[in-house]
Amino acid sequence: MRNKLIAAFACTTALVSTGAASAADLAARPYTKAPAYIEPLFNWTGFYVGGHIGGAWTNEQFINNGVGAPFGDLTPGQGYRQRSAGIMGGAQIGYNWQANNYVFGMEGTISGLDNKGTIVNTAFAPGGNVFSWRANVLATVVGRAGFAVQNNLFYIKGGYAGVNNRLSVTDTVGVTGSGGQTHWANGWTVGAGWEYGITRNWIVGLEYNYAAFGGQTYQLGGTSGNYTFDAKPRDIQWAVVRASYKFDAPAIARY
Repeated sequence: MRNKLIAAFACTTALVSTGAASAADLAARPYTKAPAYIEPLFNWTGFYVGGHIGGAWTNEQFINNGVGAPFGDLTPGQGYRQRSAGIMGGAQIGYNWQANNYVFGMEGTISGLDNKGTIVNTAFAPGGNVFSWRANVLATVVGRAGFAVQNNLFYIKGGYAGVNNRLSVTDTVGVTGSGGQTHWANGWTVGAGWEYGITRNWIVGLEYNYAAFGGQTYQLGGTSGNYTFDAKPRDIQWAVVRASYKFDAPAIARY
């Protein structure tokens, strides 16, 4: 009888020890916190519209291409080159597409600028003839490629550029005459810039661009070849600050 009681007591003690060990294991389990919330990265994908303002520099060139008697007191082959700066501003519209950190897009801009100049040729008489030129409207259609670092986008761009260019002359000494003509000059442009997403929709940035254009023949008031000039903006450079509104696109989150 005593042996049975001892066996029963031993079994009970073993069961109690096992239960206590199991309880200790449960108490020692580590606490796992819920994943921390991570702010979504800025998403550059989407359409955007905006405006820009800054300064532009135009390098204008015109050469008398006539034959025979000179007009504007310039013999054929002679001409002038002049540089002028002024304020510019306009609007942009475009679309960006983002793949990981790379951003690709297309953009169109239209700008008004105040680049103009006057050259007085005093070869034969003071104020005898006056040349005037003006570049006042600039348009571009470009492709963009950039690298995004969260809210920052560093990009390059390139494509088509066109500018409205006018040349006129008034000659009151010698071979007299006056007139002017306006042409749309076609060319190409390259540029680079930086943009920053200050909110989910609003973007600000800085940009620099260079454009070069082909020449055209300007008929300046007569039917003779003596009244024609080859003229063009050799190049236009401009630097602007930009602000754009980007329409919503699906958010990107990284965990």
